[in-house]
Amino acid sequence: MISAFQLAIISAGVFFLNGLLTGVWKFNQISKSVDGKAHPYVDISHRSSLLYSFAAILIANFVYISKLPNEIELIATIALVAYFAFAILSYMVQGFKQTTDNQLREVTKTTRIFMWSLIVAEIGGFLILFYGVLISF
Repeated sequence: MISAFQLAIISAGVFFLNGLLTGVWKFNQISKSVDGKAHPYVDISHRSSLLYSFAAILIANFVYISKLPNEIELIATIALVAYFAFAILSYMVQGFKQTTDNQLREVTKTTRIFMWSLIVAEIGGFLILFYGVLISF
């Protein structure tokens, strides 16, 4: 079974690679655009991929330091990186569709539920790992 540390490191690599690839996508759109800009969600998917790659490295370090049981660290890490991936994927879909510059302009019940679950998973997952770090000192 994969460890929380391994999951975080692999996620960092996948997110960083996605950041590089979406950077090519962004450059291609900029070079073909009259105003020299990529679609906002192409730009957001590029930046968020890079930022989440470094967030995943932070998570890996917290897991490394944490004194919590491996199962708890793995659940917290899965929650964090899964929602990071869902966010990036949603930005990429909006970049491909190019139908909006604000996917939250008209929030549906499903979107609201997803956003609240994202908030709980990301903040909750991080708080668990941060607690694991704090008790290690």
